[in-house]
Amino acid sequence: MEKFNALYAQSGGVTAVINASACGVIQTARAHSDKIGKVYAARNGIIGALTEDLIDTSLESDAAIAALRYTPAGAFGSCRHKLGAIEKHRKQYERLVEVFSAHQIRYFFYNGGGDSQDTAHKVSLISKELGYPITCIGIPKTVDNDLPFTDNSPGFGSVAKYVGVSIREAGLDVASMALTSTKVFIMEVMGRHAGWIAAAGGLAAEQENQSPHIIIFPEIPLDTQQFLAKVKDCVTKHGFCSIVVSEGAKNADGNFISDQGLVDAFGHKQLGGVAPVIAKLIKENLGYKYHWALADYLQRAARHIASKTDVEQAYAVGKAAVEFALAGKNAVMPIIVRDKGATYSWSIGEAPLEKVANVEVKMPRDYISADGFHITQACRDYLLPLIQGEDYPPYHLGLPQYVQLKNLPVDKKLTTTFDIAC
Repeated sequence: MEKFNALYAQSGGVTAVINASACGVIQTARAHSDKIGKVYAARNGIIGALTEDLIDTSLESDAAIAALRYTPAGAFGSCRHKLGAIEKHRKQYERLVEVFSAHQIRYFFYNGGGDSQDTAHKVSLISKELGYPITCIGIPKTVDNDLPFTDNSPGFGSVAKYVGVSIREAGLDVASMALTSTKVFIMEVMGRHAGWIAAAGGLAAEQENQSPHIIIFPEIPLDTQQFLAKVKDCVTKHGFCSIVVSEGAKNADGNFISDQGLVDAFGHKQLGGVAPVIAKLIKENLGYKYHWALADYLQRAARHIASKTDVEQAYAVGKAAVEFALAGKNAVMPIIVRDKGATYSWSIGEAPLEKVANVEVKMPRDYISADGFHITQACRDYLLPLIQGEDYPPYHLGLPQYVQLKNLPVDKKLTTTFDIAC
């Protein structure tokens, strides 16, 4: 039986557990070495595939691959590079097929969010059009938790745990100094259009006086006067006020509060910096001393406090991707299915890539409190299982030990180079 090779690539913003998915892919492929030849990885995501910059993962030891399970970030490099419509950017897709053909790649596993699933779907279409068989399986990943069909997105549970822990600890800090120092603390978290990460901060508030007291969601335009009144009431009652705000928070006109007028490689508006805007609003109107913090990359890189549930699910979707491919499935994405019952359990299902691509799932209104500033019990019930369990990496001399792969290159076979701007 002739064996063909596989290509795995990571895309978009990385997470604390995306490498666990890579581990699931590579370990499962090695267990089926009678059917799959080598597993190559594209260096820096789809750009590596386009430029024929491939990594030979077969040169990594079993121990090194196993260590990916507890190593954060993207072990093979990621990128923000969206392939456009086939009609306008046909050369890019033809180039991918050319690279796949040169290296006998028949399996393509693309690990990313909505834009990445769109790319995987388009690759499956062009392979049929050009007559070169490629099995394309998308692997879900995004800290934003906004992918459709799947109960949650691998990467989110660990961010949710980090945010919940951080706002609880920071809230205790602020409370202890509030009499003579800071009265308001603002923590800015990721979330462009969906407030899932901000909502996770709400898990820390098990009682009314606990942090966070206020959450600002992208789904609810900020009513300035209502917000300021709530801050003042909170300081009056508790002596301080802690706030979690999503980077995608919008004003009454529906515009991003932190819009910098820039866009990223996917065409999304470049956000960041809403916390100081909120802090200034409070200072100018209420006069309270404040501090603010930007979680930024820390929230998605914090493997040391990852959710065990998240790690297990990230590995499972990577494993399932290979099993799907070997079962003859194509242009699908493994998803997490929440099983029914009082006790949380989950299983793996599937969704077609054509329906996953470019769809964002926002917070349901019934997950947000009536006043728009906190989460409901329904939201708490959804979120809590996703942050359960600890899965600590090994430590040495007080620091977590993460693997750094050799990432040795595959010899190039094509004589032509490629301009990714085509």
